Amino acid sequence: MSKTIVERLAEFSANTQFGQLPANVIEECKRDVLDSIGVALAAVEQPKGLAGIECARRMAGSDGDATIIGTRERSTTFGAAFANGELINTLDMDSVLLPGHVSPYVLPGAFAVGETRHRSGMDLVAAIAVSHEMSYRFGATMSLTRDHKDGKVAMPAVVGYTSTIFGATASASKLKGLAVDKLANALGIAAATTPVNAHGAWLRHAPAATIKYVMAGSITNAALTAAEMADLGHRGDIQTLDDREFGYPRFIGTERWEPQTLTTGLGLEWRFPTFQMYKPYPHCRVMGAPLDLLIDLIAKNDIRVNEIAGIKVFGEGWAYVLPSFMSRDIQRVEDAQFCFAHGMAVAAHRIEPGRKWQEPAVVFAPSVMALMNKVSLEVHPASVHALADNPSSRPSRVEIRARGQTFAAEKRFPKGTPSPDAGTFMTTDELVAKFRSNAEGIIPAASIDSVVDGVLNLEKVGDFASIMRQLVRK
Repeated sequence: MSKTIVERLAEFSANTQFGQLPANVIEECKRDVLDSIGVALAAVEQPKGLAGIECARRMAGSDGDATIIGTRERSTTFGAAFANGELINTLDMDSVLLPGHVSPYVLPGAFAVGETRHRSGMDLVAAIAVSHEMSYRFGATMSLTRDHKDGKVAMPAVVGYTSTIFGATASASKLKGLAVDKLANALGIAAATTPVNAHGAWLRHAPAATIKYVMAGSITNAALTAAEMADLGHRGDIQTLDDREFGYPRFIGTERWEPQTLTTGLGLEWRFPTFQMYKPYPHCRVMGAPLDLLIDLIAKNDIRVNEIAGIKVFGEGWAYVLPSFMSRDIQRVEDAQFCFAHGMAVAAHRIEPGRKWQEPAVVFAPSVMALMNKVSLEVHPASVHALADNPSSRPSRVEIRARGQTFAAEKRFPKGTPSPDAGTFMTTDELVAKFRSNAEGIIPAASIDSVVDGVLNLEKVGDFASIMRQLVRK
């Protein structure tokens, strides 16, 4: 009898070892760990981050062995994973990978299990490689938020990132040391307990829910629960990914299901590094390229805010009609992450990208709010064609009217994206600089240096807990 998809994913997860990983896979895992820890540190004073920490306290207490990043607290594996997932996703400055965001869902459980079980850096990298590859493949298998059909934008009603529960479950189960049969059951349990794909609704409602496209803490805990229940002997539905009529594809609501993408070349072809993207800005990545252009135009031409008569942005058609992005009703700092016009207004003020962008004094500054109302958005005529040609492309144009003239520029790929333009790739040195900026003032300078060195050399770290326990508030 042939093996089910779940069984094949379980074998891949359990059997992948650090020594089998290509160099680019190892490097990308380390880069993402550093970036994710940094954005979590930057979020410890933000309302959403503080709420995640407090919720973890209420659920799991602060008497455990797993570090809550950027605090002096340790909680249970579940508590730390919940809080750290929320922290990583708080600023929306975390990395991007199909099906959308991946790191806030798959890394926190791996961090907590790796720390409490004193697993090595090599073990952690192998688990993260599995979680990222699996998450990417699920994203490529299912309906996408950014898609096209017959030359037009075609976004299905049901989309989302909850399939990351499989990668999260796989990495936690692997670090727990589950055998293949138990790991398969864990994946089957994860499928049956996956949160709904509510991203489509989130996009269409304003003001947008502050838990965003899916609450990171809930995914981390659902994945850890699946791993624990399998370890305790529960049986999962290992046929669910093969059953198009009644299984996971049906009840998760995806219109597209291409299961061969999940298993073809699995363990031999590592696809996720090519598509791993990083965010320079604490803002929706749809606006990455326009923000690049605006910041460059402002700097090159020394344009002052009081000189700006208007800003016109040409970008992605599918997004420029959605209430979650078009609403200019800024009630909370989290609303600034997705209001396209507001992001452009903040960037025009030459404020360094990072947690400062979401400080109340910046978000609600009269000059920012006034400039926001001078920003207009239009669909770039090449957006659909470019998307069909390369799913990472985001053709954008920015025009600034100031001093009686128009300053304009265009680009196709935003900074942080691997692309034909080598300049858009975010180098490791640039990620280190981003990490240092995010960590500054939160943990001691000596700890910042040590964490950078440890994460970039994870293969030499005998106990991952030695890194996590440096992420303590000054």
